Amino acid sequence: MKPATPPRWATHLLRWLFALHRAEELEGDLDELFQQRVGEMGLREARWRYVRDVLSLLRPSLLKRDKTEYAKPTTTTMIRNYLKIAFRTLIKNKGYSFINIGGLAVGMTVAMLIGLWMYDELSFNKQFKHYDRLAKLWQFVKFDVEKSSYDALPIPLAKELRDKYPDFESVGISVTRNAILAAGEQKLLKMGNYVEPDVIDMLSLNVVSGTRFGNNDVNSILLSQSLADILFGAENPLNKLVKLDNKQTVKVAGVYEDFPANTTFNDVTFLVPWKFFAANDAGAKRDQDQWDSNSYQIYAQIKPGADFDQVSAKIKDIRMKLDNPPGYKPEFFLHPMSKWHLYNDFKDGVNTGGLVTFVWLFGVIGIIVLLLACINFMNLSTARSEKRAKEVGIRKSIGSLRSQLVAQFFSESLLMAVLAFVLSILFVQLTLPFFNQVADKQMGIPWKNPLFWLAGFGFSLLTGLIAGSYPALYLSSFQPIKVLKGIMRTSHSATIPRRVLVGFQFTASVTLIIGTIIVFRQIEHAKDRPVGYSRSGLIEIGMNAPELYNYYTSLHTELLNTGAVAGMSESSNSITVQAGGTTNITWKGKKTDSKPLVMSNYVTHDFGQTVGWQIKEGRDFSRNFTTDSSSMILNEALVKLMGFQHPVGEIVRQSGRDYKVIGVIKDMIKEDPFKPVNPSFFAVSYQNVNTINIRLAPQVSAHEALAKVEQVFKRYSPDAPFDYKFVDDKYSQKFGIEERIGRLAGGFAILAILISCLGLFGLASYMAEQRTKEIGIRKILGASVFNVWGLLSKEFVILVAIAFCLAAPLAYYVLSDWLKNYQYRTELSWWIFALSGAGALGVTLLTISFQAIKAALMDPVKSLRSE
Repeated sequence: MKPATPPRWATHLLRWLFALHRAEELEGDLDELFQQRVGEMGLREARWRYVRDVLSLLRPSLLKRDKTEYAKPTTTTMIRNYLKIAFRTLIKNKGYSFINIGGLAVGMTVAMLIGLWMYDELSFNKQFKHYDRLAKLWQFVKFDVEKSSYDALPIPLAKELRDKYPDFESVGISVTRNAILAAGEQKLLKMGNYVEPDVIDMLSLNVVSGTRFGNNDVNSILLSQSLADILFGAENPLNKLVKLDNKQTVKVAGVYEDFPANTTFNDVTFLVPWKFFAANDAGAKRDQDQWDSNSYQIYAQIKPGADFDQVSAKIKDIRMKLDNPPGYKPEFFLHPMSKWHLYNDFKDGVNTGGLVTFVWLFGVIGIIVLLLACINFMNLSTARSEKRAKEVGIRKSIGSLRSQLVAQFFSESLLMAVLAFVLSILFVQLTLPFFNQVADKQMGIPWKNPLFWLAGFGFSLLTGLIAGSYPALYLSSFQPIKVLKGIMRTSHSATIPRRVLVGFQFTASVTLIIGTIIVFRQIEHAKDRPVGYSRSGLIEIGMNAPELYNYYTSLHTELLNTGAVAGMSESSNSITVQAGGTTNITWKGKKTDSKPLVMSNYVTHDFGQTVGWQIKEGRDFSRNFTTDSSSMILNEALVKLMGFQHPVGEIVRQSGRDYKVIGVIKDMIKEDPFKPVNPSFFAVSYQNVNTINIRLAPQVSAHEALAKVEQVFKRYSPDAPFDYKFVDDKYSQKFGIEERIGRLAGGFAILAILISCLGLFGLASYMAEQRTKEIGIRKILGASVFNVWGLLSKEFVILVAIAFCLAAPLAYYVLSDWLKNYQYRTELSWWIFALSGAGALGVTLLTISFQAIKAALMDPVKSLRSE
């Protein structure tokens, strides 16, 4: 039977009106009197008298509160108290605090660096005013089986879009070229664009002085601010004259602010009217009405409300509806500016992504590394549970609620997160120059941006909540009776979450190690691929100056006479670039419906000897054979496409002219080293050339050889800068993206392992401290140092082994999928996984061995006495 209770409203009134210390005293006395009256007078009478007694106590002398006695603490007071206790805890446990704050700081540093990098990548080109309405024209063409994609287009397409498609607000042609700019004594080789005025408007050009050129301005130029400073120094550049390629003179119409580093146009240093280019370039003059001469870029801005996909559908078949549609069936489409940088890969007419894959991949890596640091905090906090148990028990026994304890532990984690954030800002500032160099960026901390500090505060708060969640809930759950009686011991099941978290740390670390090794192996695999020629001592010089044309024989003779040159030739493009191709080529046995794209290369007689290509069958070009002007050399890929067993002597018809095959060379890698070599032919021409190839003599130092070569070039083109490039360096640039990704992944993998080992070191030290008495007893009973070391190491070795078993298949699945993007790829060898696992195990043993051996060497008498 339940005991009788007084009216609740009267009890609540008593508690509300009186100070806490008085309410508790009065409520106890009234409750005792109430129970006595129930037995004597009955429940109803007792309740009525209870109410009368409560009301009779409403006297000013009793209602007066003493603010200093039992005053309910304010929220500010509570927070101040939490932080004070948190600071004291940090100072008291300096080693524990150092490991936690240091680990969190490293994790937050990685997350911030990746965050800055991701922001830079995702904000690419967003500086332009009409970013969401700008696009570049591309075309899909089908030469044989799959569709290929190109951003090179015919000139007449621009006029067609302007005149017949109202969805376009503006359309402009552009072409990128290197040019020699001369002003006074300054002579520079720079890259710029020849553009129509509409392109200037699309790019939201910020002209800092002067004006933009209009439709009627032909002989004018706009300079970037940095280029204007180099050419003219402190002088006002407006209306000054600049000579282009030692031929035409143009007037400076204006100076514009340099394009930001994270834009497609960041290396454009000058802009010249398209009409100037069309009037002076022989190719542009020829291509004005040629629908099948695809050599130019076209930019477009659609009207507000128009949709890129819908407009692309309208313009798709423009070429096929005209007279004489080509066999490669071009399909035009708009590629939005928002996708230029991150979504630039196409396969068979479908956009398959691009760099965006790496952006999200590193985002995941940043989150994982930060989680590893948070896990350190969780593990070390819960491992120290027995040291905090009495504190929890005492606080609970004197009235602390669990919610208050949770708030206390969260305040400690938030304080550590804030301190770690401040430390991580310092780390980021120190490492950012190196990170920019590795990532090929120009990033900085946006100190003046309030959004950055707001994001930093939210970042710290989130990190503190994640790191402190498990410890707060775990530590606040202790039962005070068991704790204060000393009967609470950490059970086997209580350590399972900690083991799972450590296992996750090493699973992530081993996966990153395997991934880093595979990335570097893929790069080295492609670098070791035979390129089909010799890059050593080979340089290239662009024929930007007109004086270099039509003097091949004398230039060749003078260079060889220096003794510093072993060979010299000219070609239609760089040996590391494939710029031209044709479908107008036939051979015996070719199917009539087959329209493969064959890459065309025009070279002088000495090209093969200069670059050191490898003749597989037949012979090289030679001046001893006058018929070589109508001869052709094929690469292995083209021979395979043609299906010839012995191609030497066969006739190939290209662009209405017959060529006799005189030789076959091994495939030369001119494009992507991760992809198969395209079918290509080489023919002799001294007209369609724009690159000089020079083989430096191996017995002469490069510095001396280049000085002699420069002297020869200055005699032919004294006003042009001597601009040369080593082919080996240009070829290495083909691996730039993969190498940057590999270096970044490797750096983050090392930091992930460092964070994991930092937490492991802390756990090992606390385990050794916790088992001090056990170790002492074992040593007295005859245990050796090795036995004790094995005792403390065994658990971590098992965890690393389990982590490896989880990481290996995960890494294999992810990396197999990544390697599918490369047709020329490395193998996922078993030893890579074994080496990664062994490395993780070795690092683990090294980390915990210090604490294990230190504990094993301790005098057992001291350890037992301390207990």
